[in-house]
Amino acid sequence: MNEGASTALLLRDGVLLLGAALVFVLIFRRFGLGAVLGYLVAGALLGPQGLALVGGAESKLGIAELGIVLLLFLVGLELNPSRLWRLKRDIFGFGLAQVVVCGIALSAVIFLFTGFSASAALALGLPLALSSTAQVLPMLQSAGRLNTPIGERAFSILLFQDLSIVPLITIVAALSRAPADPAAPPGWLLGVYTVAAVVGLVVAGRYIMNPLFRLIGGLGERELFVAAGLFTVLASAAVMEALHLSTALGAFIAGMMLADSPYRHELEADVEPFRTILIGLFFIAVGMMLDLHVVAARPLFVIGMAAAVVVVKAVVIFAIAKAFRVGTKQAFALGLLLSQGGEFGFVLFGQAEAARLIAPEASSLFGAVVTLSMATTPFLMKIARRYYATPSSTARDDLERPEGGQARAIVVGYGRFGQTVAQMMMAKAVSVTLIDRNPVQIDRSNDFGTKVYYGDGLRLDLLRQAGAGDARAIILCVDEDQLTADLLEPILKAFPQAAVLARVYDRRSLMRLDGLDLTGTTREVFESAVCMGRQALAAVGFDEAEVDRVEAEYRERDRRRLALQSESGDLRTAMEMMFSPSRALGDTVQP
Repeated sequence: MNEGASTALLLRDGVLLLGAALVFVLIFRRFGLGAVLGYLVAGALLGPQGLALVGGAESKLGIAELGIVLLLFLVGLELNPSRLWRLKRDIFGFGLAQVVVCGIALSAVIFLFTGFSASAALALGLPLALSSTAQVLPMLQSAGRLNTPIGERAFSILLFQDLSIVPLITIVAALSRAPADPAAPPGWLLGVYTVAAVVGLVVAGRYIMNPLFRLIGGLGERELFVAAGLFTVLASAAVMEALHLSTALGAFIAGMMLADSPYRHELEADVEPFRTILIGLFFIAVGMMLDLHVVAARPLFVIGMAAAVVVVKAVVIFAIAKAFRVGTKQAFALGLLLSQGGEFGFVLFGQAEAARLIAPEASSLFGAVVTLSMATTPFLMKIARRYYATPSSTARDDLERPEGGQARAIVVGYGRFGQTVAQMMMAKAVSVTLIDRNPVQIDRSNDFGTKVYYGDGLRLDLLRQAGAGDARAIILCVDEDQLTADLLEPILKAFPQAAVLARVYDRRSLMRLDGLDLTGTTREVFESAVCMGRQALAAVGFDEAEVDRVEAEYRERDRRRLALQSESGDLRTAMEMMFSPSRALGDTVQP
């Protein structure tokens, strides 16, 4: 096939896949079934088992697995030490118990009722213990339940499940019946490689990547930041691949080494679109590889096994939750929320197939089982909602939010103005996330023990990563004349729950923002100028009562003038309200 034909085929496949994905994701979203099922159905319809309009599922899956790598990088970015410590009981206690007990229980069901060997049952049962992060977290977030105790526990369990993908891949590799790769190093050497690679990546993050991001931040080039973020992920994965280790582990370590970096939110915002696109392609490729003829030949098996997965996981998670002293209603809701199979099941089934533990037909069957179990999630979540505690009565505002960086307030711009605002909020123990785009200011703040994140705080994607979706207030303290209605309107619409306050440059800036639903605005030098005006009047001999009267009158005239100027759009409007030697305030007592 010549180059022109290859390009035409690639374009045709891209148009068909993206078009089908758009249609089915919109339909499934409309009925509350989630995007994942839409991608799977689109892939199955267009793939060789459906209409056979698109081929090459294996090659597309190979590219799309980069989405899994990026997902684990983002998981690693969430794991800063303080957050791990706060959620340690739910992550490493509840999460570990859920994966182990559910994995063993489902493996036992498969072994006893399906005729699979013990090793094959384990290779199938352990992946089924994992739930769908891609389904559950967005649903909790859209329902406003992510920051309730049940939301935090669900997040902690899903986080441990994401972490467990690497050891589960290792278990499948240990059970492998495939011939050993003669080029692969012995097991003891792999252990040495693993330790050396982890240490090397951590050192590289501290002494190479952070200085590199600081340099790029100083240049203010977002494209370079995107390239540097992707380079970090792919280079870490490539190092692990060269050492015959897990690329997912490399990406995860790369995320962890940058979890405490001030550039974390910028990295999350820049990498997230690539992760979303590639994860969608991953599910499309999985759908293309589903053997629908095998599924059609054994529909009762697929339905029965999907029901078994949902019931077993719901019961086991309920029992574990009760053992962790969770209330009965919340334990039941948690069991329903996490009862489905997850996206990593498709990855592990592929690993088990490559290890010759299961046949391709079994991989397709259990892929369909996971898909059907995921289809039950929206309906089970509707039932679980009856047992949620309301966010207003149960949200723990004193805790760091599950999304890692979320806070009760976000201050954008940490110069002289932003520092004063942040200090006053911290005086009342308000949790504040600080964002600035000046690397020098960030380093200087770190010297004083203040954590400031790098990024353009007027970008919606970065604000979301910083937790604006749950913030009580967003305070824009950016300098110069940056704020416009076009910039602020999307922020007001995207985060209606937050009070938005803005530092503005001058009267013209205020006039441009007239009509926006801002909670408050402050001109840069207005208050300090009023303060000095008071001092000047006192210095020339006026008493405090007269100074107060002058200030009150000046503020009132300024307010009325500004309203009239905003209405007319002309700075010359209401000039007669300005004080002048011929228009002095009457009834004054001369010194």
